[in-house]
Amino acid sequence: MPQPPKEKTPGSGPSADPAGLRAALCRWFGEVGEDYPWRSTRDPYEVLVSEVMLQQTQVATVLGRGYYRRWLERFPDVGALAAAEEAEVLRVWEGLGYYSRARNLQRAARAVVEEHGGEFPRDPAAIEALPGVGRYTAGAVASFAFDAPVPAVDANIARVLARLFDFRERIDTGAGQRQLWGWAAELVPGAGGRVWNSALMELGQRVCKARSAACEGCPAARWCLCADPLALPVKKDRPAVTEVDEHVLVARRPGEILLQQETGRRRGGLWKLPGREGGEVAGMRPSGKQRYGITRYRVTMHLYETDSAEAREGERWFRLEEVAELPMPSPYRRAVSRYLGD
Repeated sequence: MPQPPKEKTPGSGPSADPAGLRAALCRWFGEVGEDYPWRSTRDPYEVLVSEVMLQQTQVATVLGRGYYRRWLERFPDVGALAAAEEAEVLRVWEGLGYYSRARNLQRAARAVVEEHGGEFPRDPAAIEALPGVGRYTAGAVASFAFDAPVPAVDANIARVLARLFDFRERIDTGAGQRQLWGWAAELVPGAGGRVWNSALMELGQRVCKARSAACEGCPAARWCLCADPLALPVKKDRPAVTEVDEHVLVARRPGEILLQQETGRRRGGLWKLPGREGGEVAGMRPSGKQRYGITRYRVTMHLYETDSAEAREGERWFRLEEVAELPMPSPYRRAVSRYLGD
């Protein structure tokens, strides 16, 4: 269990000396800031890709497993992404989950090509008007790519602001968000939004973490009003994890395997092993199982091998050599690879 920081005397507050806070935090960031590839580019498309990938995904996954590099190798600019087939976009994204992010990236790229002549807009409002781009992402692209003096409140910055200002209300409400964004706008400098927003994020990632707070070494401690940082920010309790059983077929015939195309917003267009109701597989012996998580669900996938299945609506037989090129959610890719011996 992480230990709470030693009791400290609250500081004078960010609003009392914003210039001093900015100077101290930016100086600290210059000394310790991580050298991520998206911090060394001024290409707004590359910044947008990084921001969308980092939604719901850790930096270690995006970088360590090569997703950011592979994406830019295959889709180096908005034109390449706009012209790509959706199936290929989803295949390159495979493993990152939340596939609507990949579709939104492509929709944004097409909007830049069709509505802005292929030139990425600089104005934060125009960036936010792109499909799938919200207020935070627009602020991040505007500040990181164009050094615009605009706020960008992500989860790390929200936590830092809540603690700096000792904000005791929930941050996941409309009123809470308005307050955080108001403080962020108050603190952002008139010039140098890139370094300032990066410094706030770095503080949340390295020092003012969700489950620990290194207050004694914090460059913002002098201005922080919070005496018990681990009590903040205040949010609604997370819903309990729900256990779910899933039954799928590993249906094969010589040189082929049966797959089902997903529908719906989350994973529409991807291919998976065909699902069946529990009663339909009651007489079949499971050949294996695996577990995976998705949002608040913990799924146990029960697999049944068969050579007598018939394709239903939304299902089709694929040659085994075609499977590698199909977009497929990671749990099903692992299962298919296991049975095909990849």
